[in-house]
Amino acid sequence: MLRSKTATTRPRGLRYAVPAGVLATSLVLAACGGGDGSSSDGAGAPKADVLKDAKGVTTVSFWHAMDGKNAEVLTQLVKEFNDQNKGKIEVKATYAGKYDDAITKYKAAIQSKSTPDVIQIYDIGTQFMIDAKQTVPMQSFIDRDKLDVSDLQPNITGYYSVDKKLNSMPFNTSMPLLYINKSLFTKAGLDPNKPPTSLDEIRTAAEKLSKKNGGPADYGFGAAIYGWLLEQFMATSGQEYCNNGNGRTGRATSVNLASDTDLAVVSWWQKMVKDGLAANTGRDTKAAQAAFKSGQVAMNLESTGQLGGYSQAAKAGGWELGATNYPHVKAGETGGPIIGGASLWINGVNHKDANKEAAWQFVKFLSSPKSQATWHTGTGYFPNSKGALNQPVDVEYRKANPLFDVAVQQLDSTKLTTATQGCLLGVMPQARKASEDGLESALNGADPKAAMTKAADAVAAQAKTYNDSTK
Repeated sequence: MLRSKTATTRPRGLRYAVPAGVLATSLVLAACGGGDGSSSDGAGAPKADVLKDAKGVTTVSFWHAMDGKNAEVLTQLVKEFNDQNKGKIEVKATYAGKYDDAITKYKAAIQSKSTPDVIQIYDIGTQFMIDAKQTVPMQSFIDRDKLDVSDLQPNITGYYSVDKKLNSMPFNTSMPLLYINKSLFTKAGLDPNKPPTSLDEIRTAAEKLSKKNGGPADYGFGAAIYGWLLEQFMATSGQEYCNNGNGRTGRATSVNLASDTDLAVVSWWQKMVKDGLAANTGRDTKAAQAAFKSGQVAMNLESTGQLGGYSQAAKAGGWELGATNYPHVKAGETGGPIIGGASLWINGVNHKDANKEAAWQFVKFLSSPKSQATWHTGTGYFPNSKGALNQPVDVEYRKANPLFDVAVQQLDSTKLTTATQGCLLGVMPQARKASEDGLESALNGADPKAAMTKAADAVAAQAKTYNDSTK
């Protein structure tokens, strides 16, 4: 059994807006599951030797949400796997659209009984996937093979685990960091080697960095209005984002958007904008990234997925980039952030045993140290394999990108708790959007408590409808 300790770049430019009809569709499909924290078609993993009796080539259909450079690296890995299994297994990868599009397509496939053998689903789709009861849990394969999974990062597998059982295999993982323009820090008379660690320290630095006070940057701070960031502040403060142990000791029914911790962050952010110390670039992550790359803002919250782009911008612009752990709301707090990204699910319902086993072989291949090193160095996503960091290509990559070790150390030092595991909620995509609605309203002048309470109430109503449909 996979053991977790007690108890999340995108690339983060991908937005988690909820398309029309997603909620209604999810409710219909969720009714087929009991929401007990385990996902299975009832049969579990097939016999380990099932492929020996398979005739010809077993074709594995694989839906993913990667495009651009990420898709190129994934195509490379798929080809490598197919070459190694020529005549036995062939993976056919299909781009299913961005995360929201992929899960919408998957819901339609459930109804038409045409799901792929393997699908990549974003982190906040986890509870839906459990409730849909279409997949064979990874733990079923792990237990069958008595597989040693100690190489997998526990702080990553923890997100996708319930009751210490792994439902899906992490694939592309990101972590949030605080990025700083060290050159602007120096010009402002600040020590660039002692970056801020709390909200108060960010404000103090922003006061010296901002043009309003004679500083070298238009604004000291800037980040996208993105719900993922609010979730991180809750976790680094040791606070659970939703009730019932972040949905891990019982089904979540509400989110803590109006908690003292969340209100402290929203109020701080609102005052930073009002006082001319922070840029309000809206919900577009690319706009916030561009403001940081151009030197308009001196501090920015983003994922590890942006490290490569920021490094290139710094080199081209002649300034020095710095990165540090995600800040705490208050000094002295010891919590850590939540991972983000997506994982791989093996479908069981209406799938032959040979396909399930071939899919498992493919998932194991993608999770190996060698594959994860290729994935990490090619995309910037965090490797799920601890051994990947010792692969020669990865060692060289981190020598060329030493700031990535900040993320490595942050992950290693984060204690896995229900707070850092993240929230399991059937309407988590809607919750993230609601938090953005509340934050945006506050930054535009609304009372933070009223704005976030309204957002929390909206999510509670959606969660009730969703949870009732699973009974």
